[in-house]
Amino acid sequence: MKVKMLSRNPDDYVRETKLDLQRVPRNYDPALHPFEVPREYVRALNATKLERVFAKPFLASLDGHRDGVNCLAKHPKSLSTVLSGACDGEVKIWNLTTRKCTRTIQAHEGFVRGICTRFCGTSFFTVGDDKTVKQWKMDGPGYGEEEEPLHTILGKTVYTGIDHHWKDAAFATCGQQVDIWDEQRTSPVCSMTWGFDSISSVKFNPIETFLLGSCASDRNIVLYDMRQATPLKKVILDMRTNTICWNPMEAFIFTAANEDYNLYTFDMRALDTPVMVHLDHVSAVLDVDYSPTGKEFVSASFDKSVRIFPVDKSQSREVYHTKRMQHVICVKWTSDSKYIMCGSDEMNIRLWKANASEKLVAEPSPGPYREHLHHKTLERV
Repeated sequence: MKVKMLSRNPDDYVRETKLDLQRVPRNYDPALHPFEVPREYVRALNATKLERVFAKPFLASLDGHRDGVNCLAKHPKSLSTVLSGACDGEVKIWNLTTRKCTRTIQAHEGFVRGICTRFCGTSFFTVGDDKTVKQWKMDGPGYGEEEEPLHTILGKTVYTGIDHHWKDAAFATCGQQVDIWDEQRTSPVCSMTWGFDSISSVKFNPIETFLLGSCASDRNIVLYDMRQATPLKKVILDMRTNTICWNPMEAFIFTAANEDYNLYTFDMRALDTPVMVHLDHVSAVLDVDYSPTGKEFVSASFDKSVRIFPVDKSQSREVYHTKRMQHVICVKWTSDSKYIMCGSDEMNIRLWKANASEKLVAEPSPGPYREHLHHKTLERV
């Protein structure tokens, strides 16, 4: 007769001290673990889901405007400085670190239609419904001084947009036509037009800085060359384009925000067909801005949402919205590629994470002193 007996050695499972970890026996024979790969896949999938569940993309809301936020601009040298223009003609300068307004200017009568900063960061330009272009100092006035613009240009028609050259002391405005200005002159250096409808937006190319693009209300997108002072190319879409944005890494790529709920990425060397059509919005797209890496862009829409698109994908990877956020008029991606700002109808500027589940504050590493405290706590227990 055979008798099988169980024998256990206490050395295999009993801790020597209370500080030791519990020993867990494990058989590493792969034949005993046939579902190891599917199990690891499920764990990874659950971890990803949890990352999405616990994501908190919303950071702050900047209050202070008394009318809808119509335009935003980034400071070229300071990551924490942002400028905003409202529908009541008010311009505010914000500090994102303290999330406070540092300066308020009553710049125009009526809407602030456009705002842009000089490439060196010492001043900024605004255009409004009062047919004026104004240049302001970035630093506030001294004690006892009044808030006055450095220069004021009175135009013949209403200006609907403005953008500054990335390297030279020149800027472009749009309205009935595209005007190129020298900062030292009160009349445009040259005026360019292609068609008869008003132009809603104009943007300089950040790489080939003498190129600029505009979009007009007759559904066309026109590219211009400053050196020749003539239009280069034109593409006509089915519906009106609200604005365009150039890719900061690829000189010939730009994305257009359209009224037909889509965004179109074009290669200016072949304007016959778009490189990619970006879907997902359910109302007109009002603004678009690229990340500094050129791999993604963010769009603002009339459907009260902000979406983040990879450049080579037609579907968005992220959508941001809140209960109180109304029609999103303008959006900007910060220069460090970590945050997104959007201005909307209900007078707020909202700050979001570009990566929703990213932890912004790193946890302190466990140093020797922390380990010593941990051991002391275990001894007391």
